[in-house]
Amino acid sequence: MSLEILFQDEHLIAVNKPAGLLVHRTELAKEEEDAVVQRLRDQTGQWVFPVHRLDRGTSGVLVMAFSPDIARQLAAQFAESQTRKTYHCLVRGFCDKSGVIDYPLAKLNEKKGRSRFKIVGTEKAAETSFLSLAQYQLPVPVSRYDNTRLSWLEVTPKQGRTHQIRRHFKHQLHPLVGDSRYGCRHINKVIKDIWSEDYRLMLHASKLEFTHPATKEVKMLNAGFDKKITTVLDRLSAYRYEAIC
Repeated sequence: MSLEILFQDEHLIAVNKPAGLLVHRTELAKEEEDAVVQRLRDQTGQWVFPVHRLDRGTSGVLVMAFSPDIARQLAAQFAESQTRKTYHCLVRGFCDKSGVIDYPLAKLNEKKGRSRFKIVGTEKAAETSFLSLAQYQLPVPVSRYDNTRLSWLEVTPKQGRTHQIRRHFKHQLHPLVGDSRYGCRHINKVIKDIWSEDYRLMLHASKLEFTHPATKEVKMLNAGFDKKITTVLDRLSAYRYEAIC
């Protein structure tokens, strides 16, 4: 299937990555034929070079380059926190109206075995700002609670540490819905049981702002939500809680 192209010129291409699709094959997924890199190669007839990555379960804006040099220049902007990334996510519980999670994170490396990642190296600074857009209370028991409470957030990570958003909200005791690694199994089971056909990691890279390495123009790219997210949000609207204080 063709990927939705958000921007393309002779140097770069940006797509709205679907949830469930790898950016590129890894040591843990050597046998998989389908990935963004392979699809874009077939779709454009050109080799593409990854600049950054989104987790397999995450959808949204993903940029790739048509040359190694452009890829290196743009990757440096990500590494030096010169880009601005905006995500949306659904988390357990009622979050504050706004806040900043300032919690250092150690690097994670992929490895074979029972655990897909291991912690390596020392902790590095990691900041994630968030704004609560809506709160929901479903009349569905979860664990020891009578109701299921959820928050829909706009999130801006300053850095791009591996799983930064997912790890930060786990640390805040507001894990993301649909997160099999850092999430709450009770919440995940509730959502999967009532909306099984639309169950996914509820994390979407909505917007990306960066400086084009060749033209020096500031580019702002937006990616719309997929059908699963819009369907879940439509259903949740009936359970919207009172305005956030």
